[in-house]
Amino acid sequence: MTADDRPDSVGTFKAFAIAEGILLIILGVLSLIFPVIASVWVTGVIAVVFLVGGVVGWISNLARSKRMGRWICFWRLVVSTLFIVAGASMISNFRSPADAAEQVATLSLAIGIVFLLEGVVAFFNGLSHSNRPGAGWAIANGVITFILGLLIVTLKFWGLLWVLGVLVGISFLFSGIDLIALSSTIHNDQEPPAAA
Repeated sequence: MTADDRPDSVGTFKAFAIAEGILLIILGVLSLIFPVIASVWVTGVIAVVFLVGGVVGWISNLARSKRMGRWICFWRLVVSTLFIVAGASMISNFRSPADAAEQVATLSLAIGIVFLLEGVVAFFNGLSHSNRPGAGWAIANGVITFILGLLIVTLKFWGLLWVLGVLVGISFLFSGIDLIALSSTIHNDQEPPAAA
């Protein structure tokens, strides 16, 4: 890259980063304003990802079956089948609003359980490394994650419907702010970052 090309490259990177940041902030705000709708969308996307991932897993495992042991191939096919069944079941249950709400609540509850477990692991991991600098942050992370999980799993059915939307909204909002902040620190005489 010549010196003449660099400002255009950096300028293009900054423009796309700012545009992506603004889009993420808008989507984050919309998710926070309409958390139930965002939760339904997130659940739908996860259902499609499960279904596609299961099909790709089947194709990949069958294509590589001669290079894998029989049991490894068998268990990978079992896992891929579970992904297909879970994805297809979730998609088929989106036919009525009540069934869609049940799918969203179930996924939210599962995320709450994951947060509980992750919080316990992070807390004890922080305690086991308490003599290292920054261990307090790991312990605090464990406590906060556990509390969030506890809040989620103790919600009533209707409360579970907004959990995914709020989590996605917060994530999008902060990712958008991060992208805009990153792009504002890049000057025309610098190389754009390899990955943002």
